[in-house]
Amino acid sequence: MNKVMPLGPVMLDVAATALTDEDRRRLQHPLVGGVILFTRNFESCVQLAQLTTEIHALRSPPLIIAVDHEGGRVQRFREGFTRIPPMRELGLIWDHDHRKAVALAQALGFVLAAELRVHGVDLSFTPVLDVDYGNSSVIGDRAFHSRPEAIAELAIGIMHGLREGGMAAVGKHFPGHGHVRADSHHEVPVDERPLADIESEDLIPFRRLIAAGMGGIMPAHVIYPAVDAAPAGFSEIWLKRILRGELGFDGVIFSDDLSMEGASVAGGVVERGMAALRAGCDMVLVCNNSQSADELLEGLQYTMPAVALARLARIHGRTHAADAVKLREDAHYVAALHAINGLGAHNRELPFA
Repeated sequence: MNKVMPLGPVMLDVAATALTDEDRRRLQHPLVGGVILFTRNFESCVQLAQLTTEIHALRSPPLIIAVDHEGGRVQRFREGFTRIPPMRELGLIWDHDHRKAVALAQALGFVLAAELRVHGVDLSFTPVLDVDYGNSSVIGDRAFHSRPEAIAELAIGIMHGLREGGMAAVGKHFPGHGHVRADSHHEVPVDERPLADIESEDLIPFRRLIAAGMGGIMPAHVIYPAVDAAPAGFSEIWLKRILRGELGFDGVIFSDDLSMEGASVAGGVVERGMAALRAGCDMVLVCNNSQSADELLEGLQYTMPAVALARLARIHGRTHAADAVKLREDAHYVAALHAINGLGAHNRELPFA
């Protein structure tokens, strides 16, 4: 029988393709509110649906299940899922035909969301809203374009498609990771630009998607010293004053992974978690480090504000199709698959297992 308890502020990963006793112990901790899945958690479509069903059954309200499933090199589930091309492919089409590119973006977003939702995944951390300045290898072709206006139009198309498929959009990496060369997984990137430059370029897509109703945002583990000495994900200036106050965002703020090197400036994992929550994050992620996860759950003293609980309640996935068979028969889904067929050199339709 599932435990009735409010969602907590921590999102963790799990070990493999089925829950272990250690996973269950962690996921029933009051501080936990979500699970992020990786490629190691996927064996087949049937197995994935079983895993997400068990995770959702542990608690009420159910834990939020998320994944990084953007397309291109960042797509955790492949066999049995439609291959989603890098978002750069949409940017290349936008250069020649704005309307076609946005329509394809919406179709891609719908297929992405509908396939994840039918297998029990609530969220994909997408779209990437970073501007491609040609500097960042970790962003690279994950970015739609070098022009903020193109990024905004295409990302809104993705967001509308996600919404049709039962999923909220989570834009990243606020206020923009594209200008720095360093990879925040392994280094502490510093973006020396003045705020005016960031506002006139990088913030355009975020402004546009916030106005269109984006459900979540993930800040960057990047320091912008002209604004604050702390990385954006630990900065009250960026999250409370600019994102909440000036941009009017009222969705969920998810930290990027606290295990990344870019988060190391905030101290140990408990200090990182508290710093991110104090700065304005609603939920913090700790990935690929079970020792850190246990340390955070043992040491973090935090009570979820009512407003954060309300935001999390809104971002749960909604069901589009009852199961994979029904989805394959759905006319909207079939039309969307047809529209994106052949998009990108590595895109191809794969049948559900």
